[in-house]
Amino acid sequence: MSPFPPDILTAADAIIRDFTAAGLMVSTAESCTGGLISGALTEISGSSAVVDRGFVTYTNSAKTELLGVQAETLLRFGAVSEETARQMAHGALFRSRADIAVAVTGIAGPGGGSAEKPVGLVHLAAKSRAGVLIHRKMLYGDIGRSEVRLATVRTALEMVRLLLTH
Repeated sequence: MSPFPPDILTAADAIIRDFTAAGLMVSTAESCTGGLISGALTEISGSSAVVDRGFVTYTNSAKTELLGVQAETLLRFGAVSEETARQMAHGALFRSRADIAVAVTGIAGPGGGSAEKPVGLVHLAAKSRAGVLIHRKMLYGDIGRSEVRLATVRTALEMVRLLLTH
């Protein structure tokens, strides 16, 4: 029995099928989801042809060491920011053999939020080797830790599919 809801499995299956047909690979850089995006993708049979690697970079030092996120970016904008998500996606793309990378950083809760960065705020970025980069700022709200993480997986998979068409 899969730990993922049917809609996430359907989205992951479509990515594996479409990326396999196109001969493309994907990598992930995850903070608040802790590997759930790569987990959803690798739940699908045949994913080894598509998923190159996943980076779980929960701490700032991991973001810097594994993905090359600039320490200045983290100090100036914080870990949960558009700038950090963009640098995470760039790092995941260029530290892998992937054609497309997706990155997420956010506040899943229940604690850790502030007036500026509330619980449920997630920044996602996806980047292709062709240079296309998309960013989404999601405000899921304080809907519960698991629900924020699953909503983030849904959005990340949608962004990966979107980049496939660009």
